[in-house]
Amino acid sequence: MAKHLDLEEQEQLADLKHFWNRYGSAISWALIVIFSSIAAWNGYHYWQRSQAAQAAVMYDEVERAAVAGDMPKLDRSLADMQERYGRTAYAEQAALLAARVYHDKGNLDASKGALAWVAAKASDEGYQSIAKLRLSGILIEAKAYEDALQQVSGSMPKAFVALAADRRGDILAAQGKKAEAKAQYQTAYKEFDERSEYRRLVEVKLNALGVDPVGATKVAPISESQK
Repeated sequence: MAKHLDLEEQEQLADLKHFWNRYGSAISWALIVIFSSIAAWNGYHYWQRSQAAQAAVMYDEVERAAVAGDMPKLDRSLADMQERYGRTAYAEQAALLAARVYHDKGNLDASKGALAWVAAKASDEGYQSIAKLRLSGILIEAKAYEDALQQVSGSMPKAFVALAADRRGDILAAQGKKAEAKAQYQTAYKEFDERSEYRRLVEVKLNALGVDPVGATKVAPISESQK
């Protein structure tokens, strides 16, 4: 009986050796690839967390410089952050914050530069849209109407469609293109929520151009002759 079991074990061992000789190399490489992928995935997420943590610290530096009005430090901190952590959301937020401070200090070129960086480099569509809207506002102040229009003429997330249309209306109105401005304001009016304060502002702009969006949406009463 023992010899019979020994023979079975030897046959199984021989089969196992044959299987390993035939497929062992492929299995080893497959395991290496799988475990390497897992290690790379974990390493990437660790790197992301590390980058975010370091970017958060640097954002605090940008914020402190902005609050203190220390413009040289703000310049250095923002440039360093864009270079080292430009792919993080913190860098996008820092650039938007710096752009506002630059604008308040009258440094419009620096403000435009920070906003243009977000508009071109940000991975978040929301931050991109905010930057484009703010940049278009500065360009309107500079009477660079075509450049301003270009910033808000592309596709935007749903939440920014109405704001972009309203801004296009402002630009066209400033250019004296009343018909085109009306069309953009009407688009903005339709896109804004009925309870939005922005919708009321757009209504005022339309009224100034001789359009009553509220009256236009009301159903006309049926006259006696139509009954």
